[in-house]
Amino acid sequence: MYKENNPSQSNQNDKIVVGLDIGTTKICAIVGRKNEYGKLEILGIGKAVSEGVIRGMVTNINLTVTAIEKAIKEASDQSGIDIGIVNVGIAGQHIKSSVHHHGINRPNGDEEISVDDINRLTADMYRTVMPFGNEIIHVMPQVYTVDYEENIKDPVGMTGVRLEADFHVITANTNAIKNINRCVQKGELSIDNLILEPIASSMSVLSEEEKEAGVCLVDIGGGTTDIAIFYDNIIRHTAVIPFGGDIITSDIKTGCNIMHKQADELKIKFGSALASEARANDIITVKGLRDRPAKEISAKNLASIIQCRMEEILELVHTEIICSGYEDRLAGGIVITGGGSQLQNLKQLFELMTGQHTRIGYPNEHLGKSKTELVKSPMYATAVGLVLAGFWSIDERANKYSEAPEKSMTSMPSEGKPKQVQEKQYNKDENKSLFGFNLKKASDRLKGLLLDDIDDKQDY
Repeated sequence: MYKENNPSQSNQNDKIVVGLDIGTTKICAIVGRKNEYGKLEILGIGKAVSEGVIRGMVTNINLTVTAIEKAIKEASDQSGIDIGIVNVGIAGQHIKSSVHHHGINRPNGDEEISVDDINRLTADMYRTVMPFGNEIIHVMPQVYTVDYEENIKDPVGMTGVRLEADFHVITANTNAIKNINRCVQKGELSIDNLILEPIASSMSVLSEEEKEAGVCLVDIGGGTTDIAIFYDNIIRHTAVIPFGGDIITSDIKTGCNIMHKQADELKIKFGSALASEARANDIITVKGLRDRPAKEISAKNLASIIQCRMEEILELVHTEIICSGYEDRLAGGIVITGGGSQLQNLKQLFELMTGQHTRIGYPNEHLGKSKTELVKSPMYATAVGLVLAGFWSIDERANKYSEAPEKSMTSMPSEGKPKQVQEKQYNKDENKSLFGFNLKKASDRLKGLLLDDIDDKQDY
């Protein structure tokens, strides 16, 4: 998606952004704005039980729409904002990431490389042909090459004819995207940006120092465990594992022969990721069904069930870290967040199995004073990150580009400049298009691509 103008910092403080996290266990909407200190102020939060999403994918449109409407209404009532546009997260096993190399020739090698050259190169990557049934959701440059000089982080201002880059390209299943768009559209909303959930979570829980040193974010949700690896302030690897907190609840339900609701309460209140830390003589009493006696469950047995499944998830996480090639460059260690990160002793289990220093990630890195402290829980990391993505670019280098002269900021891709948000939310019937995307944005993007094609032909 393309946007025309680069709003000033003062104007940004008047903007309102809404993040909508469509998760497996809950659907959450958060309304936020930037205060005078550049921190995020949360104006309202709404949530609803998610019954139409399995492992990050929408499986029941009507149930999901109902939950979205409930969460949006609660957030709207609390904030006093009429919500019409949202930043939406996407996850699921269908998410794929890969590295692609691409380059362009510049007509005059003596002229400095501009932001427009970067934009053109990035826009070209969106034309990459993907396997049938998949489409690109993010294109993020990693390192550039100028006239065969490699490993350049920021080529703006350099001179050269040949500009190339390695791109981290993230794709999603087309039908999964359409289902999300249908749900949002039926909820009388429009999508501003569709953002990969681990990227959103990283924006709320990781510091710039950690991203620079090398860090792995692990977001343990209800249906999926999302991974994002950063090094040199650049995202290097992303992955989605189709297991999360729900499968642990199912194991407890089966192992202890109790109801699903009871199993979830046991996990939250008494669950531990290390059986060695639980005492065998600690007994938990679970209320029996009607006219049936209460059931007694050993805390150690409960922890054993949880540890077995968590070790399985952790092995998959560790495999992704090894496959990324950055296992030995994670000076910042591992940061775990999401609802599943609140299990007792999970931090210790991560350190035992991976050998990496681990901490719990709370979404308060960029938060200012807010109406509710509830939002500082790790389970809201993704939703807070979706709001932050409305103000700040996914690629940190684009924040520097935003300080460039206005004339060099045209045709910037959505991942290449700070997001422009509306001072006032759109009316609910305005700017709607098929699957919830803005028709003007699509038209502007197509126009930009056609102009690029004409320029390419003239170069020859």
